Amino acid sequence: MSDLSPEALAQARKLSPRRATSEAKDLAELVAEHLAHFGIAPETEMGRSLTRLTTHIYHANISLQELWDLTVRELPKLDRRDRIAWFNAKRFLCFQLAKLLDTLQNPFRATYQSLVGHQSSRLAKGPYPIFDNVAAIFSATPVITRTATYLYACTEWIDDAFHGREMLLEVYSRLLNPTSIALANHIVDLECGPRAPEYMAWNFNSGMAAIDATVSHVVGYRDIILSSRNIYGGAFQLLHDWFQKPGNLDVAVHFFDGYAEADFRAALAKVRAQHADRLADGRQIYVYLESPCNPHGYVLDTPAICRAAHAEGLTVILDATIATPFLSQPLMRDEPAERPDFLIHSYTKDFTGSGTTTAGVVIARNERMFIAKGDAVDATDLSGRAVTYRWDETMFWNVFYVKGAFLDADKAFEVMNGCRTLDLRMLRKATTTSVLAHFLASHPKIRVHSHALEENENAPLRKRLLKLGLPAPLFTIDFEGAGLDRETFTRFFDSLEPAFGLQVSLGQCNTVVLCPALTSHSEMNEAELRAAGIAPTTIRIAVGDEAARHLIAHFIRAAELVIEPVAPGFCAGFMKPDAVDAMVEQTFLHFYSSWLRSQPKLAELMK
Repeated sequence: MSDLSPEALAQARKLSPRRATSEAKDLAELVAEHLAHFGIAPETEMGRSLTRLTTHIYHANISLQELWDLTVRELPKLDRRDRIAWFNAKRFLCFQLAKLLDTLQNPFRATYQSLVGHQSSRLAKGPYPIFDNVAAIFSATPVITRTATYLYACTEWIDDAFHGREMLLEVYSRLLNPTSIALANHIVDLECGPRAPEYMAWNFNSGMAAIDATVSHVVGYRDIILSSRNIYGGAFQLLHDWFQKPGNLDVAVHFFDGYAEADFRAALAKVRAQHADRLADGRQIYVYLESPCNPHGYVLDTPAICRAAHAEGLTVILDATIATPFLSQPLMRDEPAERPDFLIHSYTKDFTGSGTTTAGVVIARNERMFIAKGDAVDATDLSGRAVTYRWDETMFWNVFYVKGAFLDADKAFEVMNGCRTLDLRMLRKATTTSVLAHFLASHPKIRVHSHALEENENAPLRKRLLKLGLPAPLFTIDFEGAGLDRETFTRFFDSLEPAFGLQVSLGQCNTVVLCPALTSHSEMNEAELRAAGIAPTTIRIAVGDEAARHLIAHFIRAAELVIEPVAPGFCAGFMKPDAVDAMVEQTFLHFYSSWLRSQPKLAELMK
């Protein structure tokens, strides 16, 4: 009889090449099965040596599970000194385990060399992947795993992998890749903090791919989407031109104006009345939000809207690209009903920060993202109802596994590198946004749409919902009150280079500008543009990392060059240089001192 408990034997069996078909009743039989599977005679000297090592490894896996369980149970009780001690003890254990694997390489390599002896075979196969890669575990940055496919251990392990029960074997990089998985885990930590164990992320090769995957995952034929009005033009086009198209899914798409819960509730009531027939047929309403929104940077009262939507049993999708976790962490709300069901980011923007790649991500609770094939999970949804989720209802199996929009390793590495400076860049951008908004608003003929201004209708929500009340680094201005003809306006806009980049993105290191009516929101008709607050002379300003005064100086000189000859006296309306200098200094001191005061105190960090 085995001296191991059934639970311990089951834990050891996870390392067996016959994990699914083993008939072993104790550890000795498990080891014997192991050797027999590979045709190793246990009575030989090498067989006896392998028996001893394999027995130790099975015992080690049992001990590791015990350590895992203890860590989960005891970690919340430990003070910081004990957590430091445990972290470094386990960190060193990683090196010890890697050293064992490294020691195995030499005799392993010799065996391989004895089997692959012909030069043409060596050239075709290249270096055997297991050799020399152990040290990569300890690379100071995640390794860029450039591969389409992977070695797998044995038949039963790969069968488990294809059923989602063996995550060590990543099978194929269209599905899983170590570099991309490292980024996915990192973004969950950034967004969810202590709630990270409850959430999971899947990365996509663009922000639009992430939006498409999420909407495709939940929205079905003749369903209804209720969206906030000001969303990214590409998202508008996706909803309006593809999902709404009768030949595709014939989804009813509606947009609501305003930013408050009351605005949402009023729109929802109208949608319910208008589509009573669809709802009677079992079709569903889904809520799509973008906050802060494009192009004005205004924030929605997303906690209240989520709470209202969940009270009605609705699913909420939120694109929080412009906020980043620096300004807002909607999944950290204490009340579950105030959190979105799915959170989307375009990594292309401020996460990467440099405009060097395109990428996107979706984050949601574990049971909405992945369940092993054939399984189901009983859970409580964000409205507080008991729900059973089946494996084929998760994003992985329903969309991610089959759509092929996975983020490759090089892009994932670019995003992770960009994340390192996110806090520094976002604080500077928010500060510069306030400076630019106040400078431009001081001109009587320039209309500024920015919640950085205290008198702006969206300012109260900005103060309540964004970290430290900082403004989103995106806003618009227009010259509708300046009486400029189209030629003068376009000549002025084209003169904003090189201080302002004429580019069609946002969230870059440099400040970029565009005319939404002609670019990002050009798919909208005239009525839709007017409803979105976009005029022919609207300029969207996506603030970068430059010095605010450099941007202001160029803006003034460009206006003197182009606008002043056509509209004499226009440039007299700008704030005087001394006043600008004073405002810049005051704004930076206020924002940076507020940030400093918000940081944890030393006594708190030592707990």
